[in-house]
Amino acid sequence: MKIKEVIGALEQFAPLPLQADYDNAGLQIGLTDVELSGALLCLDVTPKVVDEAIVKGCNLIVSHHPLIFHKLKRIADENEVQITVRQAIEHHITIVSMHTNMDSAKGGVNYKIAEKLGLRNLRFFGKQVLVNGIEGGDGVVGEVHEELAADDFVMMLKKRFDAECIQCNQLLCRPIRTIAICGGAGSFLLHDAIETGADAFITGEMHYHEFFGHDQEIQIAVIGHYQSEQFTNEIFKSIIEERCSGARCVLTEINTNPIIYL
Repeated sequence: MKIKEVIGALEQFAPLPLQADYDNAGLQIGLTDVELSGALLCLDVTPKVVDEAIVKGCNLIVSHHPLIFHKLKRIADENEVQITVRQAIEHHITIVSMHTNMDSAKGGVNYKIAEKLGLRNLRFFGKQVLVNGIEGGDGVVGEVHEELAADDFVMMLKKRFDAECIQCNQLLCRPIRTIAICGGAGSFLLHDAIETGADAFITGEMHYHEFFGHDQEIQIAVIGHYQSEQFTNEIFKSIIEERCSGARCVLTEINTNPIIYL
């Protein structure tokens, strides 16, 4: 099994043209026409994650967030990204990232969040595209099996996503039946979520002023960037195991969330 076959399977599921204009998904570092020893699947690539790949005999790292997001002018161990790049090159480890293309793809990040919540009748909202027969959209909206009171909804989110806290606006006084989702930094979709008629909007990040003016209009629930995307490696695993029979997949054991709650 060549590394390029694994990358090809991932890009067939979530084509790179689905990514946002600002993004840098795809191959980050390394060679692809080499035999795969194992794929380490993660959210972020850090020096500790590269160390983990070395110890576990993986010469491919598949991440959600791109390691190289901004232009590198040099590699001189001046920051964590430079250290990680050097370390990967020294140990012949290839790194590929599936970022906003995996956010947008049908069955991708937003669908995984919906799956964890048991939502049904899923459909895209916001900007929608079609690439090589693959549907994509900014966000996903679906329905709960049984309506929820707002406080029960928030407690469910804390439990399902192991979130230490949820940032919310005023708790909704009506039942929650329809939920709009955008993992990561999804506040740009708040107004689109409202236009769908959703009772609640889940995302990973929002700014302070964006919470104003929506009390009793929609229940905002910000669960944390890492928390919203932590199950992305499960998507990678299912794609690779289904389309690349025999390829060894390893889920990272490292929590790369840089935010702690005290």
